[in-house]
Amino acid sequence: MNKIAYLECPTGIAGDMCLGALVHVGVPLDYLIEKLNLLGISQEYQLSTEKVHRNGLVATKFHVKLTHANPEDGEPVTFDHHHHHHHDGENDHTRKKHHHTHNRHLPEIEELIKKAGLPQRAEAWSLAVFRQLAEAEGAVHGVAPEQVHFHEVGATDAIIDIVGTCLGLDWLNIDELYCSPLPTGGGTVRTAHGRLPVPVPAVLKLWELHNVPIYSNGIEKELCTPTGSAIACTIASGFCSPPSMSLQCIGLGAGSQNLAIPNILRLWIGEGKVQTQHSQVKKSDVPTAQHSHLETVSVLETQIDDCSPQAIAYTFDALFATGALDVFTQPVTMKKSRLGVLLTVICTPEKLSACQEVIFRETTTLGIRQSIQQRAILEREIHQLETKYGIVRLKVAKMGDKIVNVQPEYEDCATLARQENMSLIEVQKMVLQSW
Repeated sequence: MNKIAYLECPTGIAGDMCLGALVHVGVPLDYLIEKLNLLGISQEYQLSTEKVHRNGLVATKFHVKLTHANPEDGEPVTFDHHHHHHHDGENDHTRKKHHHTHNRHLPEIEELIKKAGLPQRAEAWSLAVFRQLAEAEGAVHGVAPEQVHFHEVGATDAIIDIVGTCLGLDWLNIDELYCSPLPTGGGTVRTAHGRLPVPVPAVLKLWELHNVPIYSNGIEKELCTPTGSAIACTIASGFCSPPSMSLQCIGLGAGSQNLAIPNILRLWIGEGKVQTQHSQVKKSDVPTAQHSHLETVSVLETQIDDCSPQAIAYTFDALFATGALDVFTQPVTMKKSRLGVLLTVICTPEKLSACQEVIFRETTTLGIRQSIQQRAILEREIHQLETKYGIVRLKVAKMGDKIVNVQPEYEDCATLARQENMSLIEVQKMVLQSW
């Protein structure tokens, strides 16, 4: 049985949220302090945690207080950067303004990590996360990863966030980490490069490099920070709905602000039979899902009881013309026993607004529910088949190298059936026999 962790990120991800969730789930703060001391920079920070409420839910808030000497009186000055770290206009980029103990570059950070004598997996993960972050920052700012400056990846609390999270996952003996699709956030944020749009360029680059499924939850704040995104993109085996597992415990890591929905990252810990990269498995033992592709879709739902069937039919056509992947209705009994229909639309996240606009415009509904879901789809190819009556397209579905389904295109078969005065079933049978 493998130990599985799942990061559920309805309000995004930041390093301090990961650390809060890890402590909440049982990783001892003393252990993190002890191991992080090995980096040799403990004079630069103080660590603490507290229980906080987010929309009525209790979660753990992880604090990193940065210290430096005041040049005028020699007394240490303390800043609690994580108080403003997430969701309120400050992020990993802005700490340079407050704290500048070292002008660190990637090679220096890598040296710190390598010399610390950390547990092997924690060291490897930490180096990989920083490398990914530096490559993303370097790509958007036009410099080599090794030349990326302090304020992008070298801030003391970014080191704590990344190394601490890797230490916590290693302490929990996690074999596989998965992450939910990530919300984009919105608005702008102050950074060392000036005011930038959210998501900031480095976060977008990380998502692009790792094909991260993203969506908008309507919150116009910075939801995913560069450090949080780098942790998820580097260590997570995939971005998906919760994997199959026996759930053991949940850790709640708090963000800094109160939002419309609880500003909490939830860490699910459980056991399951997810294959690790070291597992020796026969191809026949791999579950079907391994041969399918996961994609993120938006689902819109509304029930309607005062709209004519012709209007519903017209709405179908308008939705497909807009780019909906699928549209269907189901008969439902509504309040006061009124008969109605439940209209469901499946579309890609970028088509959500356009499809919603069609539903409001063409029907009498006053409200539409939205959800983000993952769907597994088989690989598909369109083949053209020459028959004695004309060309027919076929949709061929594959599971790996194996063909599992062949469907003649309905419109092509219907055209031939009318043209040759044959039944649709006859044409479809003829096409499949020729195939």
